[in-house]
Amino acid sequence: MSEPKYNSSNSANNSSFMTPGLLSTATSSTAGFKPRGHASSSKTPHTTGSRFIPATTPGSRHERSTTIVAVVEGRGLATGEVGLASIDLKRPELVLSQFPDTRTYVKVLTKLLILEPLEILMPHTVCDVGAKTKLYQLVAEQFAESTITSVQRKYFNESKGLAYVHQLCAQEFNTVELDISTKYYCLAAAAALLKYAEFIQHMMFAPNSIRVSYKGSEHTTMIDVTTVKNLELLTNSLNPRSCHSLYGLINFTKTPCGARLLRSNILEPPSHLETIKLRQDCVQELTENEALFFGLETVLKQFMNVDQLISFCVQVPKRETPKTADTTIGYVIHLKHTLQLVAPLRQALADAKNPLIKACHQVLDDPRFDILLSKINAVVHDDTHYQKGALNIRTQKCFCLKSDTNSMLNVTRKLYSEIIEDIALMTEQLSSEHGLTLRSVFNCSRGFYLQMTPEGGGAKKGGGGVSNIQLPDVFIKVVRHKNCLSFTTFDLMRLNARANDALAAVYQMSYIVLKELLSDIREQIGCLYKLTESVAMLDMLHSFAHSCTVSDYVRPEFTNTLAVKQGRHPMLEKISYDPPIPNNAYASTGSNFIIITGPNTSGKSTFLRQIALLQILAQMGSFVPAEYASFRLTNQIFSRIGSDDDLETNASTFMVEMREVQYILQNVDSTSLVIIDELGRGTSSEEGVGLCQAICEHLLSTEAITFFSTHFLELTRLEALYPNVDNYHFEIKYTLEDGAKRMTHTHTLSKGKTEERHYGLQLAELCMPPEVVAEAREIAAKIERDQSNGSAESVEAQTRAATYTLGTQLVQIARNSLLDADSLRTYLSHLKRDYLAELDTIKDSQRASNKDPTSEE
Repeated sequence: MSEPKYNSSNSANNSSFMTPGLLSTATSSTAGFKPRGHASSSKTPHTTGSRFIPATTPGSRHERSTTIVAVVEGRGLATGEVGLASIDLKRPELVLSQFPDTRTYVKVLTKLLILEPLEILMPHTVCDVGAKTKLYQLVAEQFAESTITSVQRKYFNESKGLAYVHQLCAQEFNTVELDISTKYYCLAAAAALLKYAEFIQHMMFAPNSIRVSYKGSEHTTMIDVTTVKNLELLTNSLNPRSCHSLYGLINFTKTPCGARLLRSNILEPPSHLETIKLRQDCVQELTENEALFFGLETVLKQFMNVDQLISFCVQVPKRETPKTADTTIGYVIHLKHTLQLVAPLRQALADAKNPLIKACHQVLDDPRFDILLSKINAVVHDDTHYQKGALNIRTQKCFCLKSDTNSMLNVTRKLYSEIIEDIALMTEQLSSEHGLTLRSVFNCSRGFYLQMTPEGGGAKKGGGGVSNIQLPDVFIKVVRHKNCLSFTTFDLMRLNARANDALAAVYQMSYIVLKELLSDIREQIGCLYKLTESVAMLDMLHSFAHSCTVSDYVRPEFTNTLAVKQGRHPMLEKISYDPPIPNNAYASTGSNFIIITGPNTSGKSTFLRQIALLQILAQMGSFVPAEYASFRLTNQIFSRIGSDDDLETNASTFMVEMREVQYILQNVDSTSLVIIDELGRGTSSEEGVGLCQAICEHLLSTEAITFFSTHFLELTRLEALYPNVDNYHFEIKYTLEDGAKRMTHTHTLSKGKTEERHYGLQLAELCMPPEVVAEAREIAAKIERDQSNGSAESVEAQTRAATYTLGTQLVQIARNSLLDADSLRTYLSHLKRDYLAELDTIKDSQRASNKDPTSEE
């Protein structure tokens, strides 16, 4: 059945859009838009009335998000169908998404986490007091730092959205219209978003200039917001400013676009096998070919924010001010610098053999790059390059255009040069007149001013420094720094004003020439989009290769088995003083539920996180810290880790656990990876065991790979009931210290359940009074005697489990074995020997348990 069409109100034209009174609380300057009050006002981007782009240089790597997202949900029969549209104020790419979601809206929250929105637009019907929907409440709770702005629902109009896409999309990407023509909700969100960007953010795009892309959730792995926090994928849970997270660990990117792509891949790793293998081949070639690795690194670190350059090219300013002219000249210089890097980057990739790198090389072969560079070189001096320093940048902007572009421009630039010479002459005259060693200095806020060190004023060392220097009255606005004085004069201030006027005239005449240049650039804008895409991908893959070279990583395989030999926690390996203890992990279709037991602080939680982190690294295309690794592709990663209360929703530890487990049980499928750490601790032990066993049995009904750590040793009996359950435990050792028995953690994972009892009491001995611990031991022993039933597992159940394990191993060999005939024969004989030995062990243990103890004398 076809999707129900979005039921929008009457189309809104431009004049009605800004009509006061669209909402009762809207002001005349932002009519129809109502920012919600839960975010700080400093983050509201439309309070200044000008386009909100933080003041940074074109090449800076600004970390603060500048993305605006519009979200709309279907109504009636289409409830649960959600459309998203997003655009970054620094990146002219309109990203559309539409997907069905559950009542927990986990897909929406995950998408918003990836986009990291500065502001979220939602229909006023879901935001108003008394009518707040669950979607609004969840978004407001999870993204408290983002401003939520309510927009009248009539602006969420799918027809207007499609018209916007047709008008603004660059010709090279217009095939996206076929993908989104029936995606009514993302089109509706796009209409409200672009209208808001135009009238509130004052962003006007040239026709056929922006990139429009549709990104669904296909061929990606979904990681919910809770799991992102539990695994510390982006930030460290103890110190958010720390780089001890997965993102901080592998982020060796050189460009802002590469860092953004890396972040989005961590939160949403690909699940398409060919894509992953192609990336792995590229990483392997980079690690094996030093010339390619260092050549690529040399060029990448010279790139600046290409996305921001494209945004400058495609936006049409509503008003042409001196600031607009100044910014335009700077961006053209940076664009020239970027285009000059295309040839070195192409040369660095010339000898690569990987198809993905070859595809990037083919993008760089586009003749339009040379066309754009020739157009810029026609009006900009050949020796104009990207420079640092306020005065250098100012001088470069003034003289960047060639002298034959405008006759009046040469006259104005000569006037500016004469003023600068007058400033230098004045500095020399003041120095000789007053017997001081002065120099002229420039910064953006003060312009030209004078500066003098203590030595220049004849002050004695240790005599108070600059505080003892007495200046003549001609010097004004004196600022005393630690080791120098800065000041100016009235004549210098007048020269500064004349220089600024001359420079403004130079900028304005230069801008007239550059406007024509920008019109020509927009015709070839498609190649710049492909350039930033290629640079981002190469930067991310180079970052993967870098992380492999600084650590001992191995290329993982993808089969239907999760098998890791001597795997290490990637973050613990970096921050630990001592090298972490490596451990093995194994799970397959026939052994997909792993129960892990062991004392507190033995390493259970760390091991669970390690499994999930290695899975994410592998599916991103990176190598992993292990001696050998094989993974099964997964489409969802779930976690239940931690025991925090939720004060905002008045939820106890147990309620938070149940909510998170409910989400897992509702969404888990045969391709999922689930890690659950110590569930059921927030209630009584009887209820905890009962709930844990019921949850385990529900997960056992799926083919999801599950790692379940617990202190409830009763759950280890599931191994005898279900053939696809395996028990593992973390070993401990005992040592004698001062005549006392002390427990030592080995952090080594071994097969079978733990045989330790009362290890919590052993840890309590370290900090509790001895008499309290002694009494606790007596009480625990009495309870254990009362509850002990002495039941033994049946021979039949253990035999069935051993036979099932053998059958599973034989199936795995038949499907995935690459051994030759002799090796295979040897391996099968070992399997037979181990199977028969296990059967003998089962029979021996049964005889021992049936033997009468009184006969042993």
